[in-house]
Amino acid sequence: MEQLNTIKELINQGRVEEAIRQLDQMLQTEFPRKDEAYYLRGNAYRKQGNWQQALNNYRYAIDLNPESPARHAHQMMMDILNFYNKDMYNQ
Repeated sequence: MEQLNTIKELINQGRVEEAIRQLDQMLQTEFPRKDEAYYLRGNAYRKQGNWQQALNNYRYAIDLNPESPARHAHQMMMDILNFYNKDMYNQ
């Protein structure tokens, strides 16, 4: 889908607000690749530093398609969070 490629490019260019707006609009419609749209929205939120929203969107993508690349992205983020927050559990 050409629109998803355009959104990928927006994210790569750092225009994440615009990408998120377009993805929000797209996700309100019916189309066959919603898992990819959630994955891209997760990438956009991750790029913004909004880790919770990124994780939520990756989870939505995984729920729709267990083979989504969002599975790897979600695990990567969890590994990073666990690494940086491990000392919180040992105080």
